[in-house]
Amino acid sequence: MRSARGHDGAGPAACGPLISAAGLRRRCFNIVLRRVISEPGGPAKAVITETAPAGQERAKNLLWAAGKLADYGIGLGLDAVPEVLLHPSVTERFTRCAPGLSGVARRTLRTNLRFIGRRVVPQLYPADAPLPREQAKQPYSPAEISGFLALADAQPTAERRMRAAGLVCLGAGAGLIRADLRDVRGSDVTCRSGGVVVTVRGARPRTVPVLSRYHSRLLAAARSAGTGLICGGTDPGRRNLANPLIRALDGGGGLPRLDTSRLRATWLAEVAGLLGLATFMAAAGITCSQRLGDLIAGLEPAAEADAVRLLGAARQP
Repeated sequence: MRSARGHDGAGPAACGPLISAAGLRRRCFNIVLRRVISEPGGPAKAVITETAPAGQERAKNLLWAAGKLADYGIGLGLDAVPEVLLHPSVTERFTRCAPGLSGVARRTLRTNLRFIGRRVVPQLYPADAPLPREQAKQPYSPAEISGFLALADAQPTAERRMRAAGLVCLGAGAGLIRADLRDVRGSDVTCRSGGVVVTVRGARPRTVPVLSRYHSRLLAAARSAGTGLICGGTDPGRRNLANPLIRALDGGGGLPRLDTSRLRATWLAEVAGLLGLATFMAAAGITCSQRLGDLIAGLEPAAEADAVRLLGAARQP
């Protein structure tokens, strides 16, 4: 009988431990990946070179992501070549369906594999078309708000003066726009909790404290409206309800066009300043508002009296 020993006379144990099927697949793909990386002038080689001097850790992360993808893809019978394994449909299925991965690991793998794919097989990863993003409106300056209120005072009738002043105060003093602005009635503006608040109905019902310097004008407009709509009209469903008021306050005395979205931006900017939001975000290193949404998802809003004090809505003595 032939001996089970090798040519050098050593037994099977001398050849090292047996390699599992998963380990063999991973080793095969690493060989392919090394060939791609070591290809002269190859895109992957250039990318890893550009990450120096801190490129070693980055390269290790990319190789880990590629190895995990290879273990998954070859197990499904896919060819261990970049054009197949780095296809977006394969990497997406892997990051969504591969078992035993945490949410953080899935997101990291997706990011790293897209990074590799865009450089190794760029024909499969066309550049993303830029999508339009709505920019925040520019707030009005205090002088411009004073100008709009002066134009409101110059309207020919008392009712028109009250409606115009109410429009400016609800926008710049409470941040209301669109349906929230059209639906406010005089009875929705009340003095309580140490300040002046507006009860907002509709799709997002809430109570909004009004900034203190708009108190007297808004209360006067509310008394004038009674149970009617502060901005005028009888049907809040009319989408052009505030247009006559906007035209009346439009561009007089060198002022910019009156825009209710800019009135809201004015309120947002002033409240953010009162809260010290810019200081907080700078200290926390936060630049994305989505993270703020994640942070406050589990927090409860303050009571009304606390909100009045916090948002600068307390009545002046």
